[in-house]
Amino acid sequence: MHSVSNQDSQQTPAITQRLIIRELATQDYTSVWHAMQQFTDQRNDSTPDQLWLLEHQPVFTQGQAGKEEHLLFPGDIPVVKVDRGGQVTYHGPGQLMVYVLLDLKRRNLGVRQLVTLLEQVLIHLLSPYGINAYAKADAPGVYVDGAKIASLGLRVRKGCTFHGLALNVDMDLSPFSRINPCGYAGMQMVQCKDLGGPQTVAEAKQRIVQCFSQQLNAAALQHTTGLDWQND
Repeated sequence: MHSVSNQDSQQTPAITQRLIIRELATQDYTSVWHAMQQFTDQRNDSTPDQLWLLEHQPVFTQGQAGKEEHLLFPGDIPVVKVDRGGQVTYHGPGQLMVYVLLDLKRRNLGVRQLVTLLEQVLIHLLSPYGINAYAKADAPGVYVDGAKIASLGLRVRKGCTFHGLALNVDMDLSPFSRINPCGYAGMQMVQCKDLGGPQTVAEAKQRIVQCFSQQLNAAALQHTTGLDWQND
């Protein structure tokens, strides 16, 4: 688990401890993806890190390593080829998306450390509900009894990350049967609602912000809405 000692936190610039939490309504995937790219291209050394929290309209996304063979029968759900790592997954209403827009160099984080941090955020979120979630060394994401409850996918550009994680909260899981989730045939998907976890996306949002604040040593949280980050 990545953590920051008290001594380290005293030496951390205030900009690193500031974290903007941007809550959005349900969005189509492509517009948010392009906004993440634009934000990352335009940010500089003084741009605060951000978390974007939202849900998506139904979509399959195929990562850079994605193979067509894992799209079994997408049907009427659009497929978007994107610039994150990983294979193919599904996003839809009732699934909490958290896009993680961090300056890794400023936070002295490696990509593997960030993946571990994201997994720990999810594990810590679910633990108070009595859900024994865990990560796998060979398959990024978070699992419960062999079934996947959350997926991860990242892109690093200019030392900064975008994309992030998807937590199944209270959604229609059936579209996952149209693909091999994350490239694994027969991968079972589960969700918080069925395991006694957060029952709504709003509840999961509140919990995950607390977990991120702890893991990132964010002393100053700024909550906002909309995609007009130029005015933050």
